[in-house]
Amino acid sequence: MTYQETLDFMFSQLPMYHRIGAAAYKADIQPTIDMMNALGNPESKFKSIHVAGTNGKGSVSHFLASILQEAGYKVGLYTSPHLVDFRERIRINGEMIPEQGVIDFVAQTIMQSDNRAFKNLSFFEMTVGMAFDYFAKEKVDIAVIEVGMGGRLDSTNVITPELSVITNIGLDHTQFLGDTLEKIAMEKAGIIKEGVPVVVGETQPETEPVFRRIAAERKAPITFADQHYVVDDIGRYTEELTGEYQKKNIATVLEAVEVLRNLSTSHFPLSIAAVRQGLARVVTNTHLHGRWQKIGETPLTICETAHNEPGIRSMLGKLQTMDFKHLHLVYGCVNDKDFTHILTFLTTHLSPFTFYFTQPSVPRRLPVAELAAAAREKGIDGPAFDTVQEAIAAARAAADPEDLVLVTGSIFLVADALA
Repeated sequence: MTYQETLDFMFSQLPMYHRIGAAAYKADIQPTIDMMNALGNPESKFKSIHVAGTNGKGSVSHFLASILQEAGYKVGLYTSPHLVDFRERIRINGEMIPEQGVIDFVAQTIMQSDNRAFKNLSFFEMTVGMAFDYFAKEKVDIAVIEVGMGGRLDSTNVITPELSVITNIGLDHTQFLGDTLEKIAMEKAGIIKEGVPVVVGETQPETEPVFRRIAAERKAPITFADQHYVVDDIGRYTEELTGEYQKKNIATVLEAVEVLRNLSTSHFPLSIAAVRQGLARVVTNTHLHGRWQKIGETPLTICETAHNEPGIRSMLGKLQTMDFKHLHLVYGCVNDKDFTHILTFLTTHLSPFTFYFTQPSVPRRLPVAELAAAAREKGIDGPAFDTVQEAIAAARAAADPEDLVLVTGSIFLVADALA
């Protein structure tokens, strides 16, 4: 098979949740356990750090991988979803898995095996198997593993890491994880393992008791990053990721590094220089994209993957620090988000601005006609475009040089903008 035929096969087995939503969701970790057993348990052949959370888990994963890379280690990095190329999900020291590696795993391991463990795997399960098999065969020193969704039932939750990290808890994916912060925290806390330290990024009154109780039950030392670190100036740490929310992410990373340094079982000394360089060079080292990323100038054009209220709220904090004349907001989302609430939230906190409605190019998209109609019912007007590229072009054409064009609302909208 070609690389594209291989991806088409993976998508067809059980289409990826991120594209089509609930129809692809499997709340069962047993198929992943069976697959790992059939692969010879690669997840036990490398050390790891497990990162969960509603927002920030991708950035925190990239920061940690960058720091470990600067310290001289061979570092695996597993994240999701990808923006442009599937191989973004699986990296070693910033380099994506080769296309032939993807082809060989699917053709030689998944398709040619008679083992029942390789039958009826979901896209995500197959991808986790591919990543862990690749990291084991390449003998990484340590891998940073980002949870896909939730934690307890996520396919990545077959690892026993050196450290667990939970960035924060917000109301997202409520149809799967629960409709309260406490319920969602229970699912995220599923990554806490017996005796394995856990760092929680934010102290939240609704979730702190949940995390402390589960950590105590599992004899897992627990610390809360925001009780030890406060980051006021992002520029002291990095000029590559400047979103306001990175303050909380960097604090979480600093606490995680401190815990990792002090683990007698890990043997991963991390110098101050490695931490500084890792934070400063995160995009260069790990190729993280879509987080407050500049894609055009005059007018300044930014894309940002914020897609739920906590993420949007942090994005607004960044906007308040910027000097521009008028905001041109290119917005689109997927169909399981509370977009009417987000629209109201945006219009309440933004001024002056103009909306340009559009849609991401995935089956799970919210059709732009439906989005624009719902906005009009709330008194919010704006032109509608079938593609994000058309919307960006219209926004840039209408903007003055001193204006700001911002593309946001969905990871997949940003992926289309970067494609």
